[in-house]
Amino acid sequence: MPSENFGGLPEEYSRYETSRAVIFPVPLERTLTASRGTHNGPAAILAASHHMELYDEELQIEPYKEIGIHTLPPIDTNDGSLDEVITELFTAECGLLDDEKFPVALGGERSITPPLVTAMAKKFKNLSVLQLDAHTNLRNEYQGNPSSHACAMRRVVEVCPAVQVGIRSVSLEEAQAIPHLRTKVYWAKDIARMPTKSWIAKVLGDLSANVYLTIDLDGFDPSVMPATGSPEPGGLDWYQVTSLLRAVASHKKIVGMDVAGLLPQPGDQASDLLAARLVYKCLGYIFCQG
Repeated sequence: MPSENFGGLPEEYSRYETSRAVIFPVPLERTLTASRGTHNGPAAILAASHHMELYDEELQIEPYKEIGIHTLPPIDTNDGSLDEVITELFTAECGLLDDEKFPVALGGERSITPPLVTAMAKKFKNLSVLQLDAHTNLRNEYQGNPSSHACAMRRVVEVCPAVQVGIRSVSLEEAQAIPHLRTKVYWAKDIARMPTKSWIAKVLGDLSANVYLTIDLDGFDPSVMPATGSPEPGGLDWYQVTSLLRAVASHKKIVGMDVAGLLPQPGDQASDLLAARLVYKCLGYIFCQG
C-alpha cells in the first residue's frame, strides 16, 4: 500500500482537518467464490492515482484544490470475523460523517456496501442508493451467508430504496424477488437501446434527494474494464457512466460513495487508472460544479 495520499497530493491539500473528502481503503475479500485478488484493488487505485493528471479537462479546474482529499490507512480486514469487520466499517463511516467528511471507500469486494449505507441512513433522511453494477446482488443469502457479496444489495434495500444501473446478470431467485423489493433495475440491454439523456432522466426521477453512490467496476463493459472478478459482456462505457454521474451530482446531493471490484492484472495499468480517474471525476462533479 503506497504511503502517499490519493493523487500524490501535497500536504496543503491532503490534511484531514481541512479536507472535505476522505479516501477510505477497505481491502476486504472474504466471500468471493470466483477469481480472487480484489483485496489488492485499493492499493492499485492509489498507486494509479499518482499517474493521472490532476487538471480536469471537462470541469476546466484542478478539483483537488477546491476539495482537499485525505487518505486514511487501510482498514485491517484480516483479523476477526466478517461480522466484526462489518461493524468496524459501520463505526468508521459514522466517525467520518460526524467529522463532516465525504467518505470514499475503496474495496475490496461488494460486501463493504451495506454497513456504509447503514451509517449513511443514520445521518441522512430521504436516502436512496445508486448502484452501478453488472449484478443485482439481491440474494437473501449465498452459501448460507447473508453477508456475502452476492447479498449486498438485498441488505441495502432493507435500509433504503435502490436504483440499480447496468445490470445484466441475475439469478432466478433474484429475478423473482425484484418486484417485491425496494429497487428499480435499469437493465443494460435496455440502456443500450435508449438515448443516454432519456434513461438518465428516468434514473434521476427514481432517486431521492440524498444519494449514496456505490460502483462495482464490473458495471463497465469488460472491453473498457477487464480487471474485475466477475466480468460480464454488454456493460456501460466511460461516457455513459460519467454522464450519469455528472447529472446525479447536478440534481441530487451525493452524500458518500464506494468503488469496489477491481482485480488488478499484471500489465493492465489502464483498468487501475480508470478506477482512479473515476473516483477523481466523481469528486469533481460533486464538489466543483457551478
